[in-house]
Amino acid sequence: MFDEGLFGADTEMRAGEKLAENAPLAVRMRPRSLDEVVGQQHLLGAGAPLRRLVEGAAPASVLLYGPPGTGKTTLANLVSLATGRRFAALSALSSGVKEVRAVIEEARRRLGRSGESTVLFIDEVHRFSKTQQDALLGAVEDRTVLLVAATTENPYFSVVAPLLSRSLVLQLRSLEDDDIRTLLRRAVGEERGLGGALGLEEAAEEHLVSLAGGDARRALTALEAAAESASSTGAEAIDLATVEATVNRAAVLYDRGGDQHYDIASAFIKSIRGSDVDAALHYLARMVEAGEDPRFIARRLVVHASEDIGMADPTALQSAVAAAHAVQFIGMPEGRLALAQATIHLATAPKSNAVIMAIDEALGDVRAGKGGPVPPHLRDGHYAGASKLGNAKGYQYPHSKPEGVLAQQYPPDQLVGRDYYQPTGRGAERTLNDRVPKLRGIIRGED
Repeated sequence: MFDEGLFGADTEMRAGEKLAENAPLAVRMRPRSLDEVVGQQHLLGAGAPLRRLVEGAAPASVLLYGPPGTGKTTLANLVSLATGRRFAALSALSSGVKEVRAVIEEARRRLGRSGESTVLFIDEVHRFSKTQQDALLGAVEDRTVLLVAATTENPYFSVVAPLLSRSLVLQLRSLEDDDIRTLLRRAVGEERGLGGALGLEEAAEEHLVSLAGGDARRALTALEAAAESASSTGAEAIDLATVEATVNRAAVLYDRGGDQHYDIASAFIKSIRGSDVDAALHYLARMVEAGEDPRFIARRLVVHASEDIGMADPTALQSAVAAAHAVQFIGMPEGRLALAQATIHLATAPKSNAVIMAIDEALGDVRAGKGGPVPPHLRDGHYAGASKLGNAKGYQYPHSKPEGVLAQQYPPDQLVGRDYYQPTGRGAERTLNDRVPKLRGIIRGED
């Protein structure tokens, strides 16, 4: 005879061990304590908010916001383990309001029955609808659950305000190269990883670090693939050729539907504005490689040509518009050449924001009610009865003067003397910097 309960427990334990052995390397190497976590020192240093949370000092619901592979799931598990709470996980990809309410109800029963609290981890919470997010509010408010939600999207755009106000928002950063090296070496040497069965050559390690782009999961996934390839050939170490053959390109860190879309586009324009042509080309390449709509890129270039260059180089707008037409006409991938040419033109052009400053100041006055009637001599005098109204009487034709400009009032009375356009001394605007004041002086009868 045997004890079925004991036998069942032993079987379950062995099944769990087998599952762990077959789990992906990235899962097997997941940190089991804070001491094994690499990176995120701004959140895990002494007295930092996440360390205090993991150590159980200040229980609070948190939103972990950061790029993929930075440890959001790991940290959620550590919060649960360190605080002695039950851990429940949901994915926003496969869960709805029904699943959320079921987890909350079970957490409420456990809390009432045994006093055991629950850490509810929700991955990709930004994919929850407003209704699904609202379903969490009551349980978070009364701490039926300690919510740890993870998102790669900016939560201030993707999470409802009531949930934001009840949570601590912590931003995780991409891992540094040294952090990735630490993880790779740990995975190569530790028993739960490759167990020292294979070495990792320095060139291969550096390539894996480069491929990772700050993403621990990507680095370990690539390492695992390279290790399997090396083992199949009987090699004693993973070399550069094996890594290159196994992982032929890095996944581009870019999400066309999320805040990465706006962050990369913002960095692209700010690099052009800052005249860093190389950085601008880098961000352009990331957008092109990720399959961004080239028309979106072209539109940003057209806007930037007027907003940040303007009359300092009037040909910048022509270049941007030409690139937009070229993309529409020839498509991709050849369209990347026109986009790159326009990017280089705009990044290296002299800069001026005088155009946007001028139109925005003019709009500001109009919106503030500053205007008034058009001066009579500027009004249309071509229709019957116009002369009886005094329209166009006294208008002076500028071409009657050799200089092509003469003294005459053009703006409404309320805006006489108001200067909107202030040319800089950069690029083609250098000549306008001298010419515009002279024109104003003649028109206003000051010269």
